[in-house]
Amino acid sequence: MFQKIRYRLLSSYLVVFASLLGIFAIAVRFAFTRSLTEQITDKLTAIGKGAAANVEFEKGRLTIESDFRPQDLIAYHQALQWFDTQGNLISQQGKTSLILPFVPNKIVQIQTGKIPIQAVTVPIIASDNSQLVGYVRVSQSLEESHETLQQLDLGLGGGIFITLVLSSIGGILLTRQAMQPIEESFARLKQFTADASHELRSPLMAIKINAELPLEYPEEIGPKDAEKFHAIANATKQMTRLTEDMLILARTDRVSNQDRNTLNLTSILENIIKLYKPQAEAKQIHLKIQLTPNIQLIGDSVQLTRLFTNLLENALYYTPSGGIVEIKTSRVGSQLYVNLQDTGVGIAPEYIDKVFERFWRADQSRSYWSGGSGLGLAIAQAIAQNHGGLISVTSQLGVGSCFTVRLPTP
Repeated sequence: MFQKIRYRLLSSYLVVFASLLGIFAIAVRFAFTRSLTEQITDKLTAIGKGAAANVEFEKGRLTIESDFRPQDLIAYHQALQWFDTQGNLISQQGKTSLILPFVPNKIVQIQTGKIPIQAVTVPIIASDNSQLVGYVRVSQSLEESHETLQQLDLGLGGGIFITLVLSSIGGILLTRQAMQPIEESFARLKQFTADASHELRSPLMAIKINAELPLEYPEEIGPKDAEKFHAIANATKQMTRLTEDMLILARTDRVSNQDRNTLNLTSILENIIKLYKPQAEAKQIHLKIQLTPNIQLIGDSVQLTRLFTNLLENALYYTPSGGIVEIKTSRVGSQLYVNLQDTGVGIAPEYIDKVFERFWRADQSRSYWSGGSGLGLAIAQAIAQNHGGLISVTSQLGVGSCFTVRLPTP
């Protein structure tokens, strides 16, 4: 139980921490990408302004006197394009030029594809009359910036991975330290429950004997006194059942593998059925049996007997006269399945997840019978889990319930 809690705490911690790291990485990448884009835009704008300053407008024509060497443009994966006011290409230098249509109103253009390119358009203003005489478009390949972003992604991803690994190690140590006081308190509580239940058995037995003794001589006590002694005896029986159940729950997980033996589960089930067959016949309930012969299982015979006894008692109690209780075994791979199905009152859907809770009682049809402790199904589930198995239930109101016990086989 505590192992599952530790795993849940650790997984929750890692999910939250990983989410925060992911948000941080996305924010860093977004800020870095925006800053890199702005730097490229500013650089291309400066180049465009320098190229526009070297253009002269004479007799209605643009005369281009570029100070940029083509070798430099090629080396830096850049290109220059000059356009007139109608958008017609006049001249071009460099190889990394944009092939997108020229749009004068669009200052920044980005071309995607095999070679991503970013371009900035700068207007050319005549120096004598400050009129628009043309445009210069500066282009640059984004391959280097994309490589930089890939390196950033690798760095962020590697950093997050290393951080999560170190956080997992630290989280394991922290959750272990955090859960240790709780585990110790729970262990002391279980020990107290076991000790208290054990110590209560003797006085309860004494009360029971002394309460039943006068009932053997009814002529010496009046009817009112006999009624009181009956009430005391019944209450004592209920308290005894409760202490026994609490003692079983406290000791369920103390059975080590060394105390377990190879058992014949078929024989255990047959003995339980023989024991409860008179009770079923008295209630006119038909017991149907489909048992696989000689089912071998490693476990504790006392605990497994209690598990299936609780389930059979539960089925017989909630099945009305004339109903059917069927016990069937099957094997799938290394798993053994024992189905115990009844035609009883059934369980409401909202109560399915609560039937194995300790002391749980439904308001109507599934309340425990007189003398029950409310721990029968909780004990059965604890025993199944202690043997590496699980009990599941399906039910429908007015139709019946089916409890399925899954246990590993050697």
